Amino acid sequence: MASRSFLFAPGNHARRVEKALTLAADAVILDLEDAVAISEKPATRELVVRAFNQPRSGRLYVRVNAYSTEWCYADIVTIARPGLDGIVLPKVESPDQLKSADWLLSALERERGLPVGGIDLVPIIETALGVSNIGAIASSGSRTKRLAFGAGDYTLDLGMVWSRDESELLPARSAVVMASRAAGIEPPLDTVWADLRDADGFAGSAERAAALGFQGKMCIHPDQIAITNAAFSPSEQQMAWAKRVVVAFEEAEARGLASIQLDGQFIDYPIVQRARQVLARGAP
Repeated sequence: MASRSFLFAPGNHARRVEKALTLAADAVILDLEDAVAISEKPATRELVVRAFNQPRSGRLYVRVNAYSTEWCYADIVTIARPGLDGIVLPKVESPDQLKSADWLLSALERERGLPVGGIDLVPIIETALGVSNIGAIASSGSRTKRLAFGAGDYTLDLGMVWSRDESELLPARSAVVMASRAAGIEPPLDTVWADLRDADGFAGSAERAAALGFQGKMCIHPDQIAITNAAFSPSEQQMAWAKRVVVAFEEAEARGLASIQLDGQFIDYPIVQRARQVLARGAP
């Protein structure tokens, strides 16, 4: 199941929610946090729950308010219902926050007759403390399958300037990818891109994230979906190369060879494994 594009939609805008659910994003995140005014947060919970039964083309997640806020508990209690695929938990800074949210979800699932562990839990790492504790968060043993990185709050927390080339994000991005791999969970999701006028900048950001080992990116506008899906999917040329490598190596291996040359390139087991990963990513 692809996890390339996760599109945010404000939970208190019914028409935008309805449209978002029909688009080609792999998942839609209905937002209870930044997109919703404080005065509207309690009422928006029920609006979001009503969307769970609407037709949709991908998975449905909800971003709740941060663990440290007064709204997080009621957010989770209200939305942990049939039709919800996962919860996005922002500003996670310690493994205990993740374990606590996991415990609450398990209790609600048992109480409501849902499969225990069935609701995904995606923590967003977006503060200096979160990045410094990234190893413990990734290996917390919770239901979390993948992490996400949020550059907006991260750069705000550190007083950084979020530049177009995003060079200041490289250490944090690399840390999130490495911690995910070390913990044996899926590759993470990358940050949103805030400048909606700069499609080329967004494409560059997605390409950099894919090259670093992220599996997808969070989006804030429908126009970003196709760019994201393309950036995190193998191209036709990459798929053709991977097929040739695998076929040629399997033929050589049958003859007792563990390395070959193909079009002047040295091919051994690590290269073949990379080719098989490309094929797996491109599988329908």
